[in-house]
Amino acid sequence: MESLSDFFQPGLAPDALPAVNRLSAAWPYLAVFVTLFRGGDEEVLMRLLVLRELGGRAMQPQWTPQEIAQRFSYLNDTKLATILGRLREGGLLVYDSDRGVYQLSEGARIALAALATMIDFAGDDVELGYLTSQVAAGQSVGQVSDEALRHLLARLNELYGEFEDALESQSEFRIRAAQHRLEAVWRWVEKSTEVVRGLTADDTLSLVVLNQAQAIALAQSRMLALAGTFERRLAQLAAQRVHLGNSGLTSTDIADWLRHQGAGQLARQLAGILAISPEPAFLAAPEMADVAEFELLARERAKAGSMTLPGGEAAPVADAPEMERLMEAEAMYDLLLQLGMSGARDAHIGEAVLADSYNETAYRLSLLSLLGDPETSNDQSVVAALAKLPFALAGGEGIIRPDHPEVAELSDARLVAAGKTE
Repeated sequence: MESLSDFFQPGLAPDALPAVNRLSAAWPYLAVFVTLFRGGDEEVLMRLLVLRELGGRAMQPQWTPQEIAQRFSYLNDTKLATILGRLREGGLLVYDSDRGVYQLSEGARIALAALATMIDFAGDDVELGYLTSQVAAGQSVGQVSDEALRHLLARLNELYGEFEDALESQSEFRIRAAQHRLEAVWRWVEKSTEVVRGLTADDTLSLVVLNQAQAIALAQSRMLALAGTFERRLAQLAAQRVHLGNSGLTSTDIADWLRHQGAGQLARQLAGILAISPEPAFLAAPEMADVAEFELLARERAKAGSMTLPGGEAAPVADAPEMERLMEAEAMYDLLLQLGMSGARDAHIGEAVLADSYNETAYRLSLLSLLGDPETSNDQSVVAALAKLPFALAGGEGIIRPDHPEVAELSDARLVAAGKTE
């Protein structure tokens, strides 16, 4: 059996979430609904029927087994016993063994009261009426639920969105249906307006509840403005109707009649009328070829021809490794320049390339390959200046082992004056 922690990410305690704690605290009452609505539809319906009948007797709320059997004589005895046993197991029906009577538990009464409010509502928008009644009930007892206010605000915004969609559709039938629905739910909007007016005048409510009440008032004012919009839009559509001669019929009447006909009736009306398919003469072959040529060829050529040069970009800033290599090249250039100025005609490459680390030594050794490179004659960098020094490499067939912490072996090549041969 799964535990509550199995539904959460590892390391996250369910008790750390306020929403979980609130549901856990109300679980004794929520378990009542679990008992009522667990099982098939028929079982749930019969369970609710029995519970409502038992809770409907206000003057004598206790029931003896004989009274229950007489009251539900129209039910199967085995099924009735199963329903009563389920209600007792779920804690909805309590049996007093001393007096030998049944009575409803506290949770059962609360569940029946909530269900009675929902079942008794009827009309075009049951949800709006139920939510409004919940907010009004909370206001009357001085305990307004922020969650109930959020649900009411959400429903008002949903209705406003549906009415706006109907207006934007430019369909006279959708607009009339939306207008009828607005008139049907308007009594609940007026009722919620009275509730919100009372909430905004209450100084004892929290800031969160007041903000929700103000948002509801704004949503109601937006819906109020739609009433005039419906009338203006319907008047505009009425001016666009086409009257069919002197018959008194309009295009709206014909469209409404067609909307109420079934597919089979429309097929019988059209039988024999459209035996020959109409040919659209306005779709001439040359014009269709021109459009196809543009869509298939000209449009693609226009896309391929729209070439623009990239914008200018600033040169990237040299990072630390590049600056370090530049400093190594300058240090090697100074060293070779000193060798040349000292009059040395022959020197081992180790005097020029050996540095503190292997990386520096390898970089210096790579610079020696540039000595005498003609491609650097027009360059003004320190690397080009190093390549112009009057040195050349000679030898290099053997290997020496210098006393160095990171360089184990090095070629025995030598730096000689340019033009000198071995």
